[in-house]
Amino acid sequence: MGTKTVDETGTEKKTAADTADATRTDTADEVTGTAEAAEDSARSTADPADGTAQGPSGVGQGAGAVVSAALGLVSLTGGWIGTVAAARETLVGQLETSSGASVAKQVEEVYGDAWRTTALWAGLFALTALIVGVVVLARPAFGVPGRPQAPWIKSVAWAGVALGVIGLLLAVLKYTGILLGLPSTG
Repeated sequence: MGTKTVDETGTEKKTAADTADATRTDTADEVTGTAEAAEDSARSTADPADGTAQGPSGVGQGAGAVVSAALGLVSLTGGWIGTVAAARETLVGQLETSSGASVAKQVEEVYGDAWRTTALWAGLFALTALIVGVVVLARPAFGVPGRPQAPWIKSVAWAGVALGVIGLLLAVLKYTGILLGLPSTG
């Protein structure tokens, strides 16, 4: 195409035509390489037989499992909203109870309602943990066939279900007064 010239230092100089040809060749190689990479990518996602099929990553399921375990833990340890609701019930009980009421009535209004409110909120957290955990465990049945759920997701979801069941049981026992009921005043 063009002629090459050598300068005094012995390096070759390329003409404008050589540079243009090289640029065209490099661009054509890049386009061909990009097209081949796209075909390889399409082949790998479309061929599930080779085991390299790309699909959902399971991030949502993992997040659901962690949320389930966290809610189960909150149901056992108590949450801020349960504490605030119990404090409110204590205040309402103090305002509604007259100073001439019996001791049993005062204990029930001031402490009993607050205790049941705490148990109610703990039960709601436990029930939510249980539902979220079961949904995460049941999700693969409705997902991509042949795509197993990651073992850590199953483990954390089962932990959330277990914490939810324990929290729900304790909440029911606290609410009914079987576990740590109010003292008798009579």
